[in-house]
Amino acid sequence: MDLAPRLKQILLIMLKEEQVIPVKELAARIGVSKRTVQRELEYIGSSLKPYGITFETKTGAGVWLSGSVEDKKRLFEELQGTDTYDVGNREERRKRLILEILKEKGLKKLFYYSSQFQVSEATVSTDLEAVEGWLKEYGLIVTRKPGSGIEVNGTEKSYRRAIRAFIEENIDTRMLRESYEVEDAAMQQELKLGNMGQILRDDVLKRVIGCIGSVEDKRVLTLTESSYVGLALHVSIAMSRILKNEIIEPKDDWSRELAEDKDYRLAEEIVRKLEEEFEVEIPEIETTYICLHIKGAKHQNIEWNGSRSIEMERRELLDLVNEMINAYDSEHAFSIKQDNEFIQGLLAHLQPTFIRLIYDMKISNPVLAEIKQSYPEIFERSRRAAAVLEKWIGKQVPETEIGFLTIHFGAAQVRLEGKKENLRQVSVGIVCASGIGISRLMLSKLDKIFKDSIQMEAYGQNDITPYIAGKTDFFISSISLKHLDADVLLVNPLLSGEDMEHIRQKVFHYERIPRKAQRDTKFTMELEQVNILAMQIKTILQYIEVFKVSNDITFEELVSAISGKMSPYRDRQVMIQEDIEKRERLGSQIFAEFGFALLHTRTRGVVRPSFSVCVTRDGKGFHDPYFKGISLVIVMLLPIDENIRVNSEILGYISSALIEDYDFLMTITKGEKEEIRDVLSARLRMFFNQYINKF
Repeated sequence: MDLAPRLKQILLIMLKEEQVIPVKELAARIGVSKRTVQRELEYIGSSLKPYGITFETKTGAGVWLSGSVEDKKRLFEELQGTDTYDVGNREERRKRLILEILKEKGLKKLFYYSSQFQVSEATVSTDLEAVEGWLKEYGLIVTRKPGSGIEVNGTEKSYRRAIRAFIEENIDTRMLRESYEVEDAAMQQELKLGNMGQILRDDVLKRVIGCIGSVEDKRVLTLTESSYVGLALHVSIAMSRILKNEIIEPKDDWSRELAEDKDYRLAEEIVRKLEEEFEVEIPEIETTYICLHIKGAKHQNIEWNGSRSIEMERRELLDLVNEMINAYDSEHAFSIKQDNEFIQGLLAHLQPTFIRLIYDMKISNPVLAEIKQSYPEIFERSRRAAAVLEKWIGKQVPETEIGFLTIHFGAAQVRLEGKKENLRQVSVGIVCASGIGISRLMLSKLDKIFKDSIQMEAYGQNDITPYIAGKTDFFISSISLKHLDADVLLVNPLLSGEDMEHIRQKVFHYERIPRKAQRDTKFTMELEQVNILAMQIKTILQYIEVFKVSNDITFEELVSAISGKMSPYRDRQVMIQEDIEKRERLGSQIFAEFGFALLHTRTRGVVRPSFSVCVTRDGKGFHDPYFKGISLVIVMLLPIDENIRVNSEILGYISSALIEDYDFLMTITKGEKEEIRDVLSARLRMFFNQYINKF
């Protein structure tokens, strides 16, 4: 099947579930936006016809596939046999490169990696430069040997530290999420072998999972999903190298210290099963690494078996947790101690934390910088709690670990503030200059903290109409909105701890009072329509774009350049490019008789109506025959939102003016931005007056 990787992922999920799935859930499982999934689903029907399967959808319910069991099975098997790797995804490609390096030592030519990842050797070389810094952090040095290739050198400990860090950093990314799926609570897992399986060799991964899954031990059965998968991936990488007879360093001090540990016995059992399955002798040091992985893993819960020694450990741990809570917030300590979810979660987190601290096992925390920047107050309180842990265990607690403590304590604090009577969802507007920059960043951060307790929308400073102000409880803004008759909280774009506290207070207030009542009359609705029209016209004039390009540019390259100008976000650029090309396929928008191209389309890639002009640098025609000798391209993009009708009227009026008003067109052809803005402003003023006279 010639399908895009993302569409393959969607189909695999739908075939696996065999039931109605909300589009929002599909998006969450793949790791993209709901709009992206909806866009992919537009083209799914024709692809399924050869298989006798039909795509079904029902508003408010979701989507599903209809067809016989045999047809679905045939499609599923064919899709499973393909790699869903997206060669254009630079971040994923570089992660694949790191994993390939970690799983296989030895000298490799650039051609080996270029064929693996379906890119040029030059691209592989660039990717290698990008990942060298990450590898160096763990003591792995990349050496280039002209004419021979590249080699990565480092100790076995360095390789293992890097493997563990890679898994921890990426266990929740789409690349790894696609690679596993827990089937049931009894931990009889099979990995859903997508991108990761292609790299690790499916047979090794499956056999390793079979060995681990056959161990009937609570310490395995109660591992969290991510820890179980991390163990399976770690062992699979090690087995891939052992099967290639790679030299593993001899027994060290860690092995001697752990030899009598109960988890070492469990690791020995897993190693015995691996040796039987793969019919190889596994070096003793591998038992140590598996033991440390088990000891450093997280478990779903903590169970105490009732013996005196365990009860003593339980009491000591609870005493430690109580001291940490007192140090974190003595004023609200009593209430926090009543949060059983927090207590159990922290206890489960502390057990592997002890192991990491005792054995100097570093852990990565990819969101540490964001945590420190966004929640400095909670982080500093958690630092006080970590000081108690340092005293108790006799080891310094690094900031990476304090970051994870911040997540636990922060979640408890949010739950504490939310435990109230009948609370309603609060409507919050997030405002920045454009509505697509800082406001989106703030929205993402706030969503992690408040989740379903607030409903948020991002706006540009010129997007807020009386209607929007009327339905919104309060606005959070990074710019002054003195003109707005509404409750506005001015914050730092990075949302400091003080800002977060003020936001919490606002949410606390509004979720306890009735929602605003709104009254709509014919006159107020007319006023609202006029206001919307004025705001949209103002936006078009404010964001006019004029750019000049080479005469040698092709049509495809021009569309790509336009997409890059219209949005800074890669996913939106792709939407814009695809929508322009899709519209062009319906009928060419190049009008040689008038001397210009009018590329216009509706797209979810923009959040506001836009008017842009593209001209050649020397004013002469494009060389690409597709342009038919023109030198001017006008781009008009319509966002797909609640203002689609009025925006269509505005841009439709501009289109007519291009044909009817020769002076208007000639001014645009010159490519001078301010002159274009002036003549367009005059034209839109005429349109605005005509619109008002209709009432």
